[in-house]
Amino acid sequence: MQRFIKTSAGFVGSLVILSGVALSGITLSSAVQAANETLTSVKTDTTIILDGLADSAWDKASALSIRLDNMPYKASNYGGMTSVNVQLKSLYDENFVYFLVQYDDATKSLARFPWEKQADGSWKQLKDKDQTGHDNVYYEDKVALFWNINARGFAKKGCDVACHMQDDDGKINGFDQRGKAPGRKYTREGETIDMWHWKSVRMNPVGVIDDQFVDSVNDPSVNKNWGRHGDSKTGGSYVDNVNADKSAPAFMNRSQGNVDGYTITPSQKTPFVDTFNPGDRIPGIMSEAFTGSRGDIWAKGEWQDGRWTIEIKRALVTTGENADVQDVQFSDLSQAYSFGVSVFDNSQIDHLYHEGAYDLIFK
Repeated sequence: MQRFIKTSAGFVGSLVILSGVALSGITLSSAVQAANETLTSVKTDTTIILDGLADSAWDKASALSIRLDNMPYKASNYGGMTSVNVQLKSLYDENFVYFLVQYDDATKSLARFPWEKQADGSWKQLKDKDQTGHDNVYYEDKVALFWNINARGFAKKGCDVACHMQDDDGKINGFDQRGKAPGRKYTREGETIDMWHWKSVRMNPVGVIDDQFVDSVNDPSVNKNWGRHGDSKTGGSYVDNVNADKSAPAFMNRSQGNVDGYTITPSQKTPFVDTFNPGDRIPGIMSEAFTGSRGDIWAKGEWQDGRWTIEIKRALVTTGENADVQDVQFSDLSQAYSFGVSVFDNSQIDHLYHEGAYDLIFK
């Protein structure tokens, strides 16, 4: 039986070891550490256009570089990155906060469960699951930002406070998770974490982030994703593109010339007509932008020359349904807001992450 081991943040332990050092040394170390772990959002009066291009408006902000070199498990078929440096910048104005996320990725991964025509004329939806039942071959690039709302310990441990891995018997909270997931996310009772999930195939073509949250649900019979939920919504979705007998796609794009066209959007959606050749592919997903609280973060990412650039925009204070409990609210600009970031390199659940947490401050 494979055992999944979660690493814990070592930051607190290192401070204890330093407790015998001269006070002046601790003060200097802490000051340097704080500077290195803070993202400063700078006031701007420039209109930020979300196009996935880092134009001159971002020159006003300093970048925070975060090293991601941890992974929750070793997937049997994972061929992606094992470490990456993420650069973050932030700006804000009277109403909105903006983020620029950049990182190197040699591969632009968009082929999420596509349909491919076979030599005999049939269609096959391409999937290649690992030992946990998740894909690292036919998937998409993703980025997640986690914002603390009221989870105790997040400021020191970051996302680790909500990450629960299999025990020696393959169980999480008493539920057998062998072949299902190496870990699950949930918080303590009454605690919530805001999760912004950028998805290069399902959400990027329609210009929004999948706004989610993590709460204390720790029973799969209550929610199949345990503590992870989508925010309240008034419309929008992403659904599998499959016909009634699951033998072929149900729809296709009107235009077939886009080599990156692994998503069917409302303006392109048309019933599937098979005039294709063996080896041709049809998107496996249909997406429509979320509206309501789940769609109140706008984003656009572009991959160019081995590098993702993603621009994000959200209201400083959101007002949608259940926003008071599902969203971090940047209502006090004198306060620091703890966050963490992770990158998914063509992976369904496996991801690169850092230990501890970082702070966003407004200047």
